[in-house]
Amino acid sequence: MLLRYLAYALTVIWLTHALWPQPAHAQQAPTPVSQCLAIAAAAPAASFASFSVPAAVPVASADTGEVTITFVGHSTFLIETPDGVSIATDYNGWFRTPSAPDVVTMNRAHSSHYTLSPDPAIEHVLHGWRDDGTPADHDLVVGDAYIRNVTTDIRSGFEGMIPDANSIFIFEVAGLCIGHLGHLHHELDESHYRQIGRLDVLMVPVDGGLTMGAESMSRVVSRLRSALILPMHRPLTNDFLAMFGDEFDKSFATEPSVKVSLRSLPKRPLIYVLQGV
Repeated sequence: MLLRYLAYALTVIWLTHALWPQPAHAQQAPTPVSQCLAIAAAAPAASFASFSVPAAVPVASADTGEVTITFVGHSTFLIETPDGVSIATDYNGWFRTPSAPDVVTMNRAHSSHYTLSPDPAIEHVLHGWRDDGTPADHDLVVGDAYIRNVTTDIRSGFEGMIPDANSIFIFEVAGLCIGHLGHLHHELDESHYRQIGRLDVLMVPVDGGLTMGAESMSRVVSRLRSALILPMHRPLTNDFLAMFGDEFDKSFATEPSVKVSLRSLPKRPLIYVLQGV
């Protein structure tokens, strides 16, 4: 009898716990998945290294419209997404966009690549460095854009390098992987390429020495194998173009903007010089 009573009591307790309304818990947003890394990992023929990608909901996995990229000045491009998110790269406050961007990225190699007093209307200000010397680590979703970074080193004024003081910012939107090299001072190693993954559009400094020499920069561009290459930072030099053979097309735009989607990417790698560079 005692055993039967205990079994009955335990059953009642279990049913009460199972059926009684439980307090609601806030649902955590799924961790964004980098499609640039996932697709690179699935394409061994492209000779990318392998990646470990967490299982989660991707931000964008298909071509969902056109992205407009406008050269504003120096290393600043304005990226406008299909859902209307605006992003300004290497924002310094000198080169103004028609309205305050939703997101700005910065690098600290020179004052022409950042400002410590940005427009207060800018909601997201992303530094490519951290003041305590540790690597900046951005993993941000804004509307239909997913923004992350890969840090690199910069030269110091006393010879040598400052670790993790520059960031390559990567913008994943409308199925595209768009990369901005920032003020890159050294060639990338395999760990950088693994963290970057696939890039469809690449914004690359072509100053011929202030960042890296043309030959070194051309090796980075060739290794990344982007479909659309947008020069920046200084007027384009013939030395830079001469580094690329017939496998690269070259074209000079008559406007400062280009619209791009997965469907409209060039079939062959194209170095496309926007008006004003």
